[in-house]
Amino acid sequence: MTSDGAPFWSRRADGIDLHVRLTPKSSRDALEGVETRADGARALKARVRAVPEDGKANDALIALVAKSLKVPASRIRLTSGATSRQKTLFLEGDPDALAERLLALLA
Repeated sequence: MTSDGAPFWSRRADGIDLHVRLTPKSSRDALEGVETRADGARALKARVRAVPEDGKANDALIALVAKSLKVPASRIRLTSGATSRQKTLFLEGDPDALAERLLALLA
């Protein structure tokens, strides 16, 4: 959870669902904090240089999250939002450890 208590991920027994708002065709690859949408839902803001064609931006997002959290890209998969800016990634692993890494990354 973030400092105000609102989650930007959902816990599962075997990992977490990470909610992301992706901006493709950016000048750099970066994770830029958490945003609150109009409906109150929260998402991790991410930017990638890749274009949104043939899944290139989605692949770049997975690579960015994997590198940032130091988890193998093979343990991350896109579960929703393939053609949308709003995406959900499933990160397989210990949910407590993954949540801790996310919070440390954004601290």
